[in-house]
Amino acid sequence: MTQRVRRLITLGAALVLIAGCSPGRAGTAIPDGDEVTRYVNAKFTATLDRLDDEISSRDPRKSTHRSFTRIDDKKADTTYTAIQVGSPPSRLYKNHSNRDSSDYRDYFHPAGSDVEYVFLGPEYASLAPTPWVSMPYDGAGLNNCFWGGYASLCKMLAAVSTATQNGEADKQQAKNLVDGSVELVAEIPLSEFLNQRVVVLPDWALARISDQMRKGMLRAQIRLGPDGKLQEIRMTGKISDGEHEVQINEHYQVQDPPTEEELPNVPPPEQLTVLTAEAEVDDFYDRMNEITSAGG
Repeated sequence: MTQRVRRLITLGAALVLIAGCSPGRAGTAIPDGDEVTRYVNAKFTATLDRLDDEISSRDPRKSTHRSFTRIDDKKADTTYTAIQVGSPPSRLYKNHSNRDSSDYRDYFHPAGSDVEYVFLGPEYASLAPTPWVSMPYDGAGLNNCFWGGYASLCKMLAAVSTATQNGEADKQQAKNLVDGSVELVAEIPLSEFLNQRVVVLPDWALARISDQMRKGMLRAQIRLGPDGKLQEIRMTGKISDGEHEVQINEHYQVQDPPTEEELPNVPPPEQLTVLTAEAEVDDFYDRMNEITSAGG
C-alpha cells in the first residue's frame, strides 16, 4: 500500500449529510434551544445513507472548494476543482494556488483505467522531466472519500458531525430560506477541524496553535437546496491566544454539472514519465510533500 493511500484511507470513516428538513415558513428558524440540538443531530444521523448515495452517484458532478488559511503572517490560498463525468466516471481533481500561478497539480483518472495521471505545474517541475507523470491507480475498492474531489467534503462534514454528536457544537440553528433551501449553522472547536485534517498543516504551523486556540470556535454553515441536496459549506473563523493567530475560510460549492469537454486527453508518451514501482511513487509524493510543506 502506497503512502498516498495510507494518508487518505482514513478519511472515509464519517460520512454525514443532512436530508431535506420538515416544512416551515421561509426564512424562519425551525426549532429553538434543546430542540435544535435534537433536530440537527437527527438530520445528521438519519441521512448517512443519503450522502453515501449522493457521492456514489455516477451523475455528472462538479464542485469548487476555496481554501484560505493564515497562521500569523503565513498564508495558503488554494482552489480545488473536482469534476466527475461518465458511467463509470472519469475524474479530474485540480489543486491550484491562488497566490502563485506556477503552483498547481491536476490529477486525472480516466474511466476504468488502472493508471492515474498527474499534471505538474512549474513549481513541481523538479519532480519529473516531463509535465505529466503516471502511476498505478490505487483507489479501486476504496470508499468515495479516498478521491481528492470528495476528501474535503467528507472531512468538513465529519468535523461538524463529530462536534455535534460529542456535544462540542454551539449556537446551532436550522432555518428554511426564502428560495426553499435549508441552512444549518453551528460553531465547532478548531480542535475538531484540525483532528479531521480539513486543512493539512505542516508541523511548524501546528506548533504555533496552542491548546487555548484549539478550544476556539469556527462557524460552520451548510446549505441544502430545495431538493435536499448539498449546495455549499462554509467554515470561517479567526482565533488568537495573544501570541499567535489563525484564520480559517473554507468554502465548498456544488457547481452546474460538467461535460466531457472539461476533461483532459490522456497525455502522449513523450509528455509522460511512467512510475510503476511502489518505491518510485512513494519517493514522488515524499518530494512533493517537501515542496508543499516549505514555508516555516
